[in-house]
Amino acid sequence: MELNRLKILWFRLPVVVCLLVLLWLVTASAPPGQIEPGPQQTVVTTNPKMGVHTRLTDEVEPWKIKRTLEMVREMGAPWIVEYFPWAYREPLPGFFDWSHSDLVINHASRQGLHVIARLGFVPEWARPADSASSYLPPDYYDDFGDYVAAFVNRYGDRIAAVIIWNEPNLALEWGFQPINPEGYTELLRIAYERVQQSAHPEVVVLGGALAPTLAPPGSDQAMNDLVYLQRMLSAGAGEAMDGLAVHAYGWSFPADDPPDPEVINFRRVELVHQLLVDNGYGNLPLYITEGGWNDHPRWTRAVKPAQRIEDTIRAYQLAQEWPWVQVMALWAFRYPWAARTYLDYFTFVTPDFDPKPIYFEVQKYSQGETNGE
Repeated sequence: MELNRLKILWFRLPVVVCLLVLLWLVTASAPPGQIEPGPQQTVVTTNPKMGVHTRLTDEVEPWKIKRTLEMVREMGAPWIVEYFPWAYREPLPGFFDWSHSDLVINHASRQGLHVIARLGFVPEWARPADSASSYLPPDYYDDFGDYVAAFVNRYGDRIAAVIIWNEPNLALEWGFQPINPEGYTELLRIAYERVQQSAHPEVVVLGGALAPTLAPPGSDQAMNDLVYLQRMLSAGAGEAMDGLAVHAYGWSFPADDPPDPEVINFRRVELVHQLLVDNGYGNLPLYITEGGWNDHPRWTRAVKPAQRIEDTIRAYQLAQEWPWVQVMALWAFRYPWAARTYLDYFTFVTPDFDPKPIYFEVQKYSQGETNGE
């Protein structure tokens, strides 16, 4: 009798294990606990071009998402850039999980923030085994276009723009393939057409988000951003975007340091704008979607904390003065957890929501309490 019972349990064990695994999968994929967005808010600011790049992609607690976006509004920044990875949203072909992106965009909308959505990160089903998550074979460009369309169809009334890929002039961000401005332009064209055919064709499509770099000709790691952009434009990118996303890091140079093709500094964006003008696309606005300064005490590209505050406020002022800049969103408002590297010194707020001095000074600037000098 006991032996028969043991045999029954043994044969049922795989079923029990399967049920436990299924229960775990259902629980793990369930939407996080909801939290009320609260009443509709409006951002009060003297500079409507101010923005920050939030990092809510891996923030799982709804109250932290809400608090982050509240603090952005309270600082006086009407714009955010946020990353919405394709692999997270479409883990299987045609199967979409919008739970986390719903949470972020709904809270951002309720806080009165304009959302620029950065799209990228290739799911495993759309790339070869063991390839990098930034590797997208041309045969899957249309699938990425389908994701862009699905995203815009869902959120087009609550987002302002989408960025197509990130820093494709770096091998790291182009799947360690040969860097290919013409290939990227084809991807951009497909995404642009999908948005034009969507339910919200008014959503702005941003190309580029190029990394500022002085990489020499023939480098297998990166391509000079000005060279890359020229090749994009020669391949027809000017007709496949509504604006250009750019990254504007100041490194150790002051915000007012003049532009120079041989230097990476904040005003390099003026060279990018001039390149658009020279190619007949001066009407395309620039959206600065990353940038800023770092105040790590030992990093060679960092500045002193007081200098970082001064440069940051001056950069916001310059963006307001430049008619060809639509937004300036600096990196990065807050990380979900400490990086424990120099990267932590880019942030405005700690993971525990403690505002840094730069937060308060930018807040004063946004409310007209200081001229930034």
